[in-house]
Amino acid sequence: MASSDRRAFAAAALELSEAAEGNPDLCRPFLRALPITGAAISTLGAPFGTETVCASDDRAAQIDEFQFDLGEGPCWEALTTRRPVLSADIRHTSGSWPIFARAIATTDVGGLFAFPMFIGSLNIGAVDLYSTRPGSLSTSQIDDATVLVDLVARQVLRRALPARPEVPGVIEEEGYSRRVVHQATGMLLAQLDLPAADALLVLRGYAFSHGRTVRDVATDVVARKITFPAEYDGS
Repeated sequence: MASSDRRAFAAAALELSEAAEGNPDLCRPFLRALPITGAAISTLGAPFGTETVCASDDRAAQIDEFQFDLGEGPCWEALTTRRPVLSADIRHTSGSWPIFARAIATTDVGGLFAFPMFIGSLNIGAVDLYSTRPGSLSTSQIDDATVLVDLVARQVLRRALPARPEVPGVIEEEGYSRRVVHQATGMLLAQLDLPAADALLVLRGYAFSHGRTVRDVATDVVARKITFPAEYDGS
């Protein structure tokens, strides 16, 4: 691969790694690093709801909207299978999503590629990448897209969490040491095979989606009342 392509990928990865809370454009780095026309990022189903996080253009947003309205399409399949869904020409699909295929046939979309967003066993959503021309992504481009999607998943999860302390206000008043959170995070490292920062994100995501404090959830994890493979096994 050309050195310019590697530099573009590195720049995109860095931008997504350091994406500030005030910068909502998580789609643009994909356009810089990959031979695509547009991108859309969406959360799908529980626990974060079904909505478009960002779209690079109106066509990308329409691709998301079709899939939301119809309840089928490559983004849903990608998240269900936890594998990329790669269509070099959307007009010649395998028939997995016939209604979506008919809806998209009236657009200028050629290639369409969906990548699942998840952290450990926690499903988040999907990233759709499209091109106006039919054509495949190379193996290295698929690998690059997968890395970028992994980075986006962490940013989307962070932004989905409330912008307030995990245990509102009472930590200092109660002399709470956070030890139980550290213990629970350590247990999630083993359960989900994640680094510490991602394990804490999953803990916070679970607490947020269930309307509980991180402290309460951590206590249940340590007591083995909650095991995350059982909570987020895709069933």
